[in-house]
Amino acid sequence: MPIKTLQIPTTDGRADAFAAFPDQGERHPGVLMYADGFGIRPVLREMARELAGHGYYVVVPNVFYRHGPAPVIELPEHIGEEVRPALFARLMPLIEAHTTERVLSDADSYLGFLTAQPEVAAGPVAVTGYCIGGLLAMTTAAAHPDEVAAVAGFHGPVSADGPESLRLLLSELTAEVHLGHAQSDLTPEALAELNRALDAAGVDHTSEIYPGTVHGFTMSDTDAFDPSALHRHWDRLLPLLERTLGKS
Repeated sequence: MPIKTLQIPTTDGRADAFAAFPDQGERHPGVLMYADGFGIRPVLREMARELAGHGYYVVVPNVFYRHGPAPVIELPEHIGEEVRPALFARLMPLIEAHTTERVLSDADSYLGFLTAQPEVAAGPVAVTGYCIGGLLAMTTAAAHPDEVAAVAGFHGPVSADGPESLRLLLSELTAEVHLGHAQSDLTPEALAELNRALDAAGVDHTSEIYPGTVHGFTMSDTDAFDPSALHRHWDRLLPLLERTLGKS
């Protein structure tokens, strides 16, 4: 699948990004993919290419572009447990500076750019995300109910700001939702509480703990990687996109 480097205009400058898409002269449904906290790197390009191979035009922005182009911090080829604390110590100020106002402003820019691409088909789009990107995906979908038909989040802090924030977020959602949680991130009791909130909001959803997983299970360049859980992730994501956007 071709990879194209992009610069997305935003209210605060230009966000570096890339797109992966089928090498065919036709238009494809659009997908906005948010990276995990470590940001754009080879594993994200692999995942975007994999998704593009199923017939989608996938855009992955550097959400921390205000702090520099990706990679915003230097990353090792493999992110082992011994280096995670030091990396997160550098990333947390960037994450904390990425306010809801910035998230919403950027989402407007990302979706506007995605839907304007000549290779992207008319109609609704999907948003997916990993780790903090899962929360960004849900926030984007809630802010754009007329554009986003599907949203998926994997090992993401969906209810990080508490039950009232979650209720407000879900009240705006019209997209079909899949949430794949790490077993280390969510207890069965917390899952039941989240799913009751999704039910109460009338959200069409699947929300489940992926057995035996730890946070970051989709990312093959980390110690958290679980090949069977990544396979399960594709088994959930691809049918969701096919139902809501078409292609397969």
